[in-house]
Amino acid sequence: QEIISGESEEESNGVNLMEFSDEILLHILSYVPCTDLVLNVRRTCRKLATLCLDKSLTHTVLLQKDYKVNKDKVKQLMRDIGKEIYQLNMAGCYWLPSSTVDHVTRCKNLVKLNLSGCHLTSLRLSKMLSTLQHLRSLAIDVNPGFDASQLSSECKATLSRVSELKQTLYTPSYGVVPCCTSLEKLLLYFEILDRSREGLMLSGQLMVGESNVPHYQNLRIFYARLAPGYVNQEVVRLYLAVLSDRTPENLHAFLISAPGSFAETGATKNLLDSMARNVRLDALQLPKAWINGSGLLQHLKFNNPFYFSFSRCTLSGGHLIQRVINGGKDLKSLTSLNLSGCVHCLAPESLFRKAEDDIDSSILESLVVSCCNLRHLNLSAAHHHSSESIGNHLCQLLSRLKHLLSLALPVCSITDVAASVEKPPTASNVVPQTFGRKVRIGIQTYPRNLADQANQKIESSVFWALMGSLRFLETLEIIGSSFSSAMPRNEPAIRNSLPPCVRAQSVGDSEVAAISQLTYLQSLTLAQLPNILTGSGLINIGLQCQHLRTLSLANLGMLGKVVYMSALMDMLKHCKCLRDLRLEQPYFCAGAQFFQALSHCSSLQRLCIVSRSGTLQSDAVMSFMANCLEVIMCHMFMGESLTVCKTLQQSIVRSFQAERPALNVVIFPLLHEDLTEVIRDVPMRHLDEITLFKSRVAEEPPNLWW
Repeated sequence: QEIISGESEEESNGVNLMEFSDEILLHILSYVPCTDLVLNVRRTCRKLATLCLDKSLTHTVLLQKDYKVNKDKVKQLMRDIGKEIYQLNMAGCYWLPSSTVDHVTRCKNLVKLNLSGCHLTSLRLSKMLSTLQHLRSLAIDVNPGFDASQLSSECKATLSRVSELKQTLYTPSYGVVPCCTSLEKLLLYFEILDRSREGLMLSGQLMVGESNVPHYQNLRIFYARLAPGYVNQEVVRLYLAVLSDRTPENLHAFLISAPGSFAETGATKNLLDSMARNVRLDALQLPKAWINGSGLLQHLKFNNPFYFSFSRCTLSGGHLIQRVINGGKDLKSLTSLNLSGCVHCLAPESLFRKAEDDIDSSILESLVVSCCNLRHLNLSAAHHHSSESIGNHLCQLLSRLKHLLSLALPVCSITDVAASVEKPPTASNVVPQTFGRKVRIGIQTYPRNLADQANQKIESSVFWALMGSLRFLETLEIIGSSFSSAMPRNEPAIRNSLPPCVRAQSVGDSEVAAISQLTYLQSLTLAQLPNILTGSGLINIGLQCQHLRTLSLANLGMLGKVVYMSALMDMLKHCKCLRDLRLEQPYFCAGAQFFQALSHCSSLQRLCIVSRSGTLQSDAVMSFMANCLEVIMCHMFMGESLTVCKTLQQSIVRSFQAERPALNVVIFPLLHEDLTEVIRDVPMRHLDEITLFKSRVAEEPPNLWW
């Protein structure tokens, strides 16, 4: 109906949409969800009926964030174009019943299928895969109750031809890995909890009947990401045991992401020694205990590396340059580098160095020169303090990386050295100790528009210049080096946070305003910026960064009061493309004014608020949900009572669940002892992408999965 009404309006102006060439119309239609194309748009006229079934639009069907799709729509879609679909992505469709998967059997020509986050039993998986003889790429979850013995011979025949497998484990199991005898790419996500819902300790031993050995002889990419917990470590060791016996000759990417301590064993040492002798890698990530204090990097061989992650390692800058970059070797192939939490990576040695000491700019310069094509760089969770040497500030050196698309920095790294030395962080709030003219004590006023801030010479700062040079940056994270979220994974909420770095004390509104130069910015994270006084820079971002889709703000300014609330509400009125909003701030008041401003974000889909001692107004939340029709996730962890939280959650679900099948609502007291039990029921898509705070820049190699 909208297209038809648009046609009549255009015809009156002498322009008809249908007069455009097929190529232009196909490009326009490529932005429309496939369900809308097939079930709605193609019924409007004959020309669109033909174009909507073009192979370029039906070859790949993406349902992973089509939150309006339901079982009936999927059934009709598969019935209409099932034979034309070669790639189907239903990842994270947690709201669809398990019977929905049955309709995938109509897609006889499927080559790639992603069902991560979908409800799937062993029997349903067996029935579905038995009909998909052309399948080569598969992503599934392995939940408690999975039984590989229920897989039919036809299903196992299909799995034997699969070359790419992504498997998320919620129970100790090999899953379908032993059936995949032609594996070239294996991605494993370990999400097994240490305790059952009844409080029983779980074991990392595989279930009876799962003694089959995985087949890794053709493996080229091995990736494993572990959630916290010892059971995950026990299970991943079973997967690695086979690799330690015989390392695949074609292995070129070996990546293990493990939080906390993951000790090296004799088997893993044998594996690494074998890799050093027999393979040349293009991508590498290892647990910190496997790298720290070892000469491993000196012996590993690299071909044309595109991804390195040394997150949380004690690797020094000297070792980084000598062993990884080979003293300044040309590494133009490297596009993604994660040095998050690598506190000594920009210093020559780590033995006698304090984490807060100045960096060696020559190391960073060597890195920038050698890796000139970097697109993703993560330097967060460390103190990277620049010296007073002119032209050698971290921001000045990073400005040479013209291809950067995503960047994560600690707050203390972006401050001007002169400003942090000459102006102590508390100078404006300290009563003078000498006699003389009275000085008014209060909050300094800041201009609310870009022009006035330019007059304050903030454009001369090194961070302002950096933002001006990275015009195509899409993702930016500025995170305090000592920041920790109040909602860590699998643990009670943190009640106290560490103070910010001394160098970070001067970072505030003017630095935030500098970010508004990033015209193509899509994702922004700001955490622990202590000198936020009014939040005026947020308004500039709202006005200038019109492509912003994800915004995460945490602990800005003083923690006893939300000083930037007025500016935030002004900012939100301009964020028409914003889809995800995460706010973490003590004493946050989610009241009528806030939700009225948030209602201007017409594209908003997910909202998460984490606030110790925070309050909310139930009527305002209900009104917001009624006005913002696209919102399908509402997570609030506040200081309200359990009764208030449960009542509001039930009201939202009762009022909007029928119209929004994907609706996921969690409203719960932040400091309640049962918080971890509530968190475990949150769909992994929301938990991983927004609810839990973490740095996401260079977290994984680019294009690891589709």
